[in-house]
Amino acid sequence: MRTAAIRAVIGLSTVALVGGLTACGGDKSPGGAQASTPTVVASTDVWGSVAQAVAGDHAKVTSIITSASADPHSFEASPANAADIADASLVVYNGGGYDHWVDDVLASHKGVASVDAYSLLQAPPGEPQPANEHVFYDLNTARAVATKIAEKLAQDDPQHAADYKANAETFNRGADAIAQTEKANRTSHPGAAVVATEPVAHYLLVAAGLTDKTPAGFANAVEQDTDPAPVDVAAMLDLIKSRQVAAVVFNEQTVTEVTKQVQAAAQSAGIPVVSVTETLPAGKDYLSWQRDTADRLTAALQQNR
Repeated sequence: MRTAAIRAVIGLSTVALVGGLTACGGDKSPGGAQASTPTVVASTDVWGSVAQAVAGDHAKVTSIITSASADPHSFEASPANAADIADASLVVYNGGGYDHWVDDVLASHKGVASVDAYSLLQAPPGEPQPANEHVFYDLNTARAVATKIAEKLAQDDPQHAADYKANAETFNRGADAIAQTEKANRTSHPGAAVVATEPVAHYLLVAAGLTDKTPAGFANAVEQDTDPAPVDVAAMLDLIKSRQVAAVVFNEQTVTEVTKQVQAAAQSAGIPVVSVTETLPAGKDYLSWQRDTADRLTAALQQNR
């Protein structure tokens, strides 16, 4: 959730560019016969990876954001990006305001089938509202997205419906195995405390039963894309220097002078730093990325037992 000002500027520019588009395929409904091979467009390579796992060789999957150094929050869709979304058989995106530029395009092309991951979130008990938008770290949501993609592709390409369903089930079993690793921390490290430079991996921490002690002022400022107040930075650093936390979760894709201070304090105090990202690291698919992150978190917690 970013500032209203940023969203307004990006939203208006995207709407304007979409208004001038004439998709070469026009608005489509599932089951249309315009293309023999379904085309899936994902907002980021995270959801593109989930889509690819389900689609297999039967559909062409394209991701708009693929750089591990990009910040999806501040991304601006180009006319070509908007045309790809408008022409897709299926669009898979995060939702929840995270990639609102997709919503802007779809608003002008209501016949395009889509899967909105945020809308499939089953928020954990006690989740503040609106719920954290980084639902790609919630394995239950990822499973629901895979299942929904299989359903949508089967409508467009019934000949391969059984394959789509089987692929989604295989993906979901892989997600289940990772979930067991996350949940094991509830027993091994019950209530262990951590702090995060940004609440990107919120659902991973919830699944692991960890206590996020990030000062509220610090977290709120980061979410509003502003620098935390000095008092909040001091509170964050004090938690680390006094070793009141077992790990620091560090978003590699939003690095500022303040987050560098947090990272340096953790290294000085001997507190493990668990790096997380919002797009796929090189050579990773969704499941291997989530597996690696869960394993590194577990290793960090074990280091401070």
